[in-house]
Amino acid sequence: METILEAIKVVFVESANGPKGAGEAFKKLESRLPSLKGRKFYGTLHYPNGSYRACLALEAEDDPDLLGLETWITPGGKYAREKIENWSEHLGEIPQVFSALSQTYQGRVDPDRPRIEFYKSQKELLLLLPIQ
Repeated sequence: METILEAIKVVFVESANGPKGAGEAFKKLESRLPSLKGRKFYGTLHYPNGSYRACLALEAEDDPDLLGLETWITPGGKYAREKIENWSEHLGEIPQVFSALSQTYQGRVDPDRPRIEFYKSQKELLLLLPIQ
């Protein structure tokens, strides 16, 4: 399935170990927040260097300076989308799902935008592959 994603202003923590350090990066990010309730979290994987960012969408009342984190804008545009239910039990499948999406959209993948994981809820994860 294809979808259009708007650009999203976020604060982020960059993983020191690429996707393997995602859990640690999210823990650092979450530790800066008084509450996680109602917040939108994203993971972004950047090619070709393989860097990974744990991201939090900023809300109007957020002050990024108080959080002490860098800001960035996730790029909007067209993305191929795949859903993973009960994602915490299927974290190891994320690379394979992105690989399958890349095969399906071969020749249309946009290498200049990151792959995005949108943690929609405690149960639902949307994987977004940038396409042209």
